Amino acid sequence: MTGIAMDSCDVLVVGAGPAGMAAAVAAAPSGASIVVIDDNPAPGGQIWRDGPGAALPPAARKWRDALAAHANIRVRSGTRIVAIAAPDELLLEDAGGATRMAWRKLILCTGARELLLPFPGWTLPGVTGAGGLQALVKAGMPVEGERIVVAGSGPLLLAAAATARAAGAKVLRIAEQASFASVARFGASLARWPGKAAQAVTLADAAYRTSSRIVSVHGVAQVESVRLLQGGKEVDIACDRVACGFGLTPNTQLGQLLGCALRPAGGGAQALSVNARQATSVPWIYAAGECTGFGGSERALVQGAIAGHAAVGNERAAKALEGERARWNAFAAQLHRTFALADDIRRMPQADTLVCRCEDVPFSALDGCSGWTDAKLHRRCGMGACQGRVCGDAAQFLFGWTPPAPRPPLSPVRIATLAGLLDTADPVDARQ
Repeated sequence: MTGIAMDSCDVLVVGAGPAGMAAAVAAAPSGASIVVIDDNPAPGGQIWRDGPGAALPPAARKWRDALAAHANIRVRSGTRIVAIAAPDELLLEDAGGATRMAWRKLILCTGARELLLPFPGWTLPGVTGAGGLQALVKAGMPVEGERIVVAGSGPLLLAAAATARAAGAKVLRIAEQASFASVARFGASLARWPGKAAQAVTLADAAYRTSSRIVSVHGVAQVESVRLLQGGKEVDIACDRVACGFGLTPNTQLGQLLGCALRPAGGGAQALSVNARQATSVPWIYAAGECTGFGGSERALVQGAIAGHAAVGNERAAKALEGERARWNAFAAQLHRTFALADDIRRMPQADTLVCRCEDVPFSALDGCSGWTDAKLHRRCGMGACQGRVCGDAAQFLFGWTPPAPRPPLSPVRIATLAGLLDTADPVDARQ
């Protein structure tokens, strides 16, 4: 791998969201050399994403300051993982070039991505994910005066609506597919988590409707209106933008390449499997946060802290946090039960609705396929720019197919960096 810089650390943390920051800070008092890598410009992950339109909460600043306070923590922002260079090395790339990073302990805090599901009109300009809308607004996209409809399921809908409204948008409707009874039970259960109850009060919105889901989006060159099925009746709402959020899918690709075992995470998705110390099935590799299943920033923080303590051998500190983790695991379970997607969500796409946007593959072309490989070989599904990252998750939900196995490179990469893979051994075989 001539020309590629070499680097090393005792503990490598992948991801600088809440879990990654907590892991690094927990491990720091040991004196171990710690490197945190993340592809965003600054620590915080998706939930605490920075930008011209972002107002960072106190918790985000607290954890950023905690990272900066430890001289043995190096944060490498704007850095992507390309591949596994060796059993204990990752090939990285940033604006300055490629690096081969060796580690003794690895903590995966790779987070989750939005589950984007197809429906008529979802490819129109102006349709985004709910989290995508948040990210765009925080990055400085102007939405002042825009009429926005948010639809899907889960608390992210309210958070996205609040972000858009604070930026001057007019949120006309928040369409939640879960029933009023389910949401009411969830609200009542929040007495067990007072902080979440207070947050729910601040996010309450008069535009919120339960038992409501998106049917289609209409427009010529961009979004002009949306049709909702609300209480058994179809309603048309003129709008400029639609943001849809159907939940999250754990980012397990790197863990899978390393040989880490998976577990069911609800809705057909899979997450990295961990034990009481957040250790994966592969020695010296830990995982924390939403790559192990989504459940909020509080759960991610405590999982990250446990992983950080365990990685440096501080078993007592790790064990002391088990009760707090159990508390937030219970919240995550309640969240999953309340906002589980109803069966009629699978009936949103019509015959001509595109499932694979990159290769223009409609639902009708996939309906008779036997699985992902069949769809890829004979319909080109997943052969485009996203390499199945969007349509793979959608097909898993719609058809129950096993998503495509990850392969390097894990992200777009320079040819010079890619050439560095030529001399690498098979990482999974070397680890077993």
